[in-house]
Amino acid sequence: MIRWVSLSVEARPVPRPVATPLVWATAFGGALLLVAVHNLLIGPDRPGFALAGLSLLAALLGLCARFTAAPGTALLCWLFLNGFAIPPAGTLTWTGSRDTVWLACLFTASLVGTILARILHARAAYRRVTAGTATPTAGSRDWRDTF
Repeated sequence: MIRWVSLSVEARPVPRPVATPLVWATAFGGALLLVAVHNLLIGPDRPGFALAGLSLLAALLGLCARFTAAPGTALLCWLFLNGFAIPPAGTLTWTGSRDTVWLACLFTASLVGTILARILHARAAYRRVTAGTATPTAGSRDWRDTF
């Protein structure tokens, strides 16, 4: 049986995700900064570190974004990875298998961040709503007592 509980002042709803254009603007700025720091510290000849950093950025942005922001976030991170983290800098190239794997990795990282955020927010909301309900007393009969 489903017991409906009205949301009151104590129970806050699940937080709303950030607007997609704001997530994409943050991905643009974050990817630019991350690739610039990568090129200064490590160099453009090792794109694996840039891919790992951009995947982490995509996952972190996925924590506050909608599902619809994931493809754009992955594409923006890939553009900076492909355009500036591998030689020749400033030239977009397409190497079939490598770039497909990079795009899939960035897209998966963004989706994993979004899914993780939804699960954590749903669990927290469930705990807030169930914490506000009355617990059965010793003399009351509840359907859970039969099991």
